[in-house]
Amino acid sequence: MAVAGKGEVNVAGALAGMKILDLSRVLAGPYCTMILGDLGAEVIKVEAPGGSDETRKWGPPFQKGVSAYYLSVNRNKKAITVDLKTAEGVATIKNLVAESDVVVSNFKTGTMERLGLGYETLSLINPAIVFCSITGFGETGPNRHLPGYDFIIQAMSGLMSITGTNESGPQKSGVAIVDILTGLYACIGIQAAVLERVHSGKGQKLDISLYDTAVSALVNIGSNYLMDEHIPTALGNAHANIVPYQTFRTADGEMVIAVGTDQQFQALCTVLGKPQYAVDERYDSNPKRVKNRDSLVPLLQEALLTQKTVYWQAICIKNNIPAGPIQTIAEMIHDPQLQARDMFIEQNHPTAGKIKLIGSPLKLSRTPVKMERHPPNVGEHNEEILGQYSIT
Repeated sequence: MAVAGKGEVNVAGALAGMKILDLSRVLAGPYCTMILGDLGAEVIKVEAPGGSDETRKWGPPFQKGVSAYYLSVNRNKKAITVDLKTAEGVATIKNLVAESDVVVSNFKTGTMERLGLGYETLSLINPAIVFCSITGFGETGPNRHLPGYDFIIQAMSGLMSITGTNESGPQKSGVAIVDILTGLYACIGIQAAVLERVHSGKGQKLDISLYDTAVSALVNIGSNYLMDEHIPTALGNAHANIVPYQTFRTADGEMVIAVGTDQQFQALCTVLGKPQYAVDERYDSNPKRVKNRDSLVPLLQEALLTQKTVYWQAICIKNNIPAGPIQTIAEMIHDPQLQARDMFIEQNHPTAGKIKLIGSPLKLSRTPVKMERHPPNVGEHNEEILGQYSIT
């Protein structure tokens, strides 16, 4: 477990000097702004008086009353409280926007406009402002006014229809993957808009939707349908276009084998003691293996039941066959590879005490990410921020 800041290069982050006004809550928006904060941007989290980010109450688990969910996506931020339903609150936001680079919001479509804080209004105050709107369905189209929930979007987008098995029925991802992907797209779009602003001097509005993001995440499965209009079915842990690329049972558990080339398949057959499968005309190329998966997979499964996972893992690695054990979260946490990559950090929190968080996957050599600020309490920086802008 690495200590936040330990061993880091003492340089400003890659986005140092960028100021983000974060009016988002829950997951997609806060995940986006946390990444920007990790990269050095100053992020000011805005909530209603008393706190309006629902994740503060989502649990258990809680550590001294602080939600693990909230902690997971809100480090490297300052927090203020502003009542957006009052003229004074709206004026406060406008004053902050005047000196900010980016505004991130995930209110329902039209809410910011009703508050008098839409892009058209804010761009008059600060023509260089980059305004990122994250909504369920986007700001155009017949469903633009509907609220967006990750679970609903997973269902509507087709993601659930291809997840699970015929026996289980449609399944959602174990995490709110659409929210996470939307946060990443928002982060990419914000940085692109800020980079473009260097040349044009102008800001712009980003219209990012969970629904669009989920559909984009269909990648090859969506492309398959667009090509042949064959409705894909749920294959469980198998792959639609590659065989064998799935979970297999071993003598003591389960593991994943992900064979992506004919050469890897030949190597797998050799280590399984079944070289004849590699030259069988039903299986000697990937398209044939996909077509004949129903006969091939049971043959491979039978062979893999003869040894334990650790044996197959070692021999697969030795022969350059992609494979890995199915680890629990507890097993993953103790993986020395992740320990070496500083993927787990500790921070001191004024309420929760010492907290443990997942680190950043971004590894920049000259401007490394920094996890210097704990996830803030409600309004923790009211005096600092509101006093700085001479707002009462």
